[in-house]
Amino acid sequence: MPVLIVTGTGTEIGKTVVTAAVAAVARARGRSVAVLKPAQTGLGPDAAGDVAEVARLAGSVTAVELARYPDPLAPATAARRAGAAPVGPEEIADAAEKLATEHDLVLVEGAGGLLVRFDETGATLADAARLLAAPVLMVAPAGLGTLNMTALTAEALRARSLTLAGVVIGSWPAVPDLAARCNLTDLPESAGAPLLGAVPEGAGALAPGEFRERAASWLAPRLDGRWDARAFTREAAATGPSGAAAEAAGTP
Repeated sequence: MPVLIVTGTGTEIGKTVVTAAVAAVARARGRSVAVLKPAQTGLGPDAAGDVAEVARLAGSVTAVELARYPDPLAPATAARRAGAAPVGPEEIADAAEKLATEHDLVLVEGAGGLLVRFDETGATLADAARLLAAPVLMVAPAGLGTLNMTALTAEALRARSLTLAGVVIGSWPAVPDLAARCNLTDLPESAGAPLLGAVPEGAGALAPGEFRERAASWLAPRLDGRWDARAFTREAAATGPSGAAAEAAGTP
């Protein structure tokens, strides 16, 4: 799995922190890691972007950003408003392939959801994944409404003959409600793919050293971690909203 695409069911759901966790665990295993952000939106030229945040949390990774647009919009719209060239799937795939020749793992973090438009042709991150023949890791919220978004994203991947590696909950609440606890069981069914982790809310605010120490406890063995989906789900069901399951995941 030299290239892994990280997408989400929407925006602001924890993709960057999940990407950092995957990178941190891979680095702990001695693997070289590159993180590619095709399009960063909503930031000025001097602000630290998502790849910088991944590098801060995960440690020594190669951080690459292909384009940056100031408006916090979909990449195609943000590029048009800025009068700048968009980033197409071929450019994304070329950059990822070059990084893969020098790194053990390349993480490509999308913007927003899977089908957000990157250029005027309507190309999306899914098109880049197809060119790369790369598996896709989906980041999803924990609570109410996540099942529909997860199912739609999974359906879009299947329609394009793309492989869904699994789902990671981007922010597991300290006190999970009924919906969040039930979704631990229902998310794999909606996705048609395994649940591969749950990153506790607030993980991105941890000191980098502590983040790296805890990251493996948030991710399943398929992502080189030690998180156990069955045990976590069983604990969540048994403890209810007390937050004990969240503590077992390493909530800050």
